[in-house]
Amino acid sequence: MSGFIRRIPQGDNRERDVCADCGHIAYENPKVVVGAVVVSGSSVLLCRRAIEPRRGYWTLPAGYMELGETLEEGAVREAQEEAEADIAIEGILGVFSIARIGQVQVIFRACFAHPDAPHHAAGPESLEVGLFEWDRIPWDQIAFPSVRWALHAWRDNASGVLGAPAGNPSDDRRGVHRMERAQPPEN
Repeated sequence: MSGFIRRIPQGDNRERDVCADCGHIAYENPKVVVGAVVVSGSSVLLCRRAIEPRRGYWTLPAGYMELGETLEEGAVREAQEEAEADIAIEGILGVFSIARIGQVQVIFRACFAHPDAPHHAAGPESLEVGLFEWDRIPWDQIAFPSVRWALHAWRDNASGVLGAPAGNPSDDRRGVHRMERAQPPEN
């Protein structure tokens, strides 16, 4: 940042970007991602990404929160934008920390708002969307580790009462491990 220098501000313990003229501190904080494992019967809704990163890979309907919305509103909006799905939030399924990219992900368990007619279609950020039974999930084409974590949290508590949310797996408590790169699927 032009005019900013890296230093530890008085009363702080971390190096930050500080304006050399006025002393304004430009804090960098994690971004909040919200999304949902949307369930219909024993199937889960997945979206095949039409955008980078990980274009062509499968993910949950999820994305960055917008200012002025609650966690739940953000998850509902993302499902509508990415999968044209109207959903009803059941509760928090998992909270995942992805320290290497500065994200906190809050993933809800949800169902279709109209379960007798669960409408879904590809939104502008999705190549396609679909409902997948557990054994039909395209595991080798999953976009992000946290999608895997959320799907496993759903399977571990598919219809039970939601208790404490799931978190990072014990072998990746800080969310620093990347997924191995597989070849993207053909369009």
